[in-house]
Amino acid sequence: MSAEGGERSMLAQLAAPYGREIRLEDVRFESGMRLMKITIREGKRITIIDIDAATARQWADTMSAWARDVEEGTEGA
Repeated sequence: MSAEGGERSMLAQLAAPYGREIRLEDVRFESGMRLMKITIREGKRITIIDIDAATARQWADTMSAWARDVEEGTEGA
């Protein structure tokens, strides 16, 4: 999918609680820069965030640790 400012590829589309939808896209720019575009739809409200690889890794690590704590019934830091 082509978009202004970069070429987009869908990575995932997730159904979240309360009718929310989360879309993750890889955006590649002609300069070689790549960002992850995160789109969260909550009814009529749409939030879009573009993050770099370092931020994506930190976010993923934090979310994984939280999910593990919830699944194991332990408390996070």
